[in-house]
Amino acid sequence: MKFDRSDENYVYDFVGKNIRRYRKQKGWTQRKLAEESRYSKQFISNIENNVHQTFSLGTVWKIAQVLDVELDELCKEPNREKPKTYY
Repeated sequence: MKFDRSDENYVYDFVGKNIRRYRKQKGWTQRKLAEESRYSKQFISNIENNVHQTFSLGTVWKIAQVLDVELDELCKEPNREKPKTYY
């Protein structure tokens, strides 16, 4: 499902996709991430597959630590141009 940027579910969608991308970069399965983070495999699957489920900033923080990435990397919005700076 694709969410409009004005929908609060939009953020859950791209954070889940970022988690999936970094997990795969490590060569980990969802089960491995679940074990390392001490969450269930189903919870990780729901986050990554945008099953309507909210999760806390603390959850994202913990997953970032386990994946050894900065929190902001998981929170980066895709395809958004940075504002231009004029000097």
